[in-house]
Amino acid sequence: MTGFLPKEVLDGLNAARKRDMKRRARRRVHVGENVYPILDYADEGFAVDAENAPNLRGLVDIYDGPQHLYQALIVASARDGDLMRYEYKRNTPAVHHAPVDFERTDTSPIALLTQG
Repeated sequence: MTGFLPKEVLDGLNAARKRDMKRRARRRVHVGENVYPILDYADEGFAVDAENAPNLRGLVDIYDGPQHLYQALIVASARDGDLMRYEYKRNTPAVHHAPVDFERTDTSPIALLTQG
């Protein structure tokens, strides 16, 4: 079907598709101070716009809006048309509290009563 369309129309359709993907993208990858929208996300990796993003690698943070989801170690996988695909070497869910260095028991008191 696309063989019958002029090149200008195909370029316009591809630009509109890319613009729509960027508009719908909620997830973002943070590399230092730079932020890039994630256009395609899967369990084994993600893809960003190949024109605007440099060749990313190393430790990155992945956010869904303002919520920190993952801290990941990534490596460039392949270029897929207008997208650059990255695979996870390590993908760790973000935690919002520090780990405890002791065992919490279920029998611990809720409150302490004092004599008074």
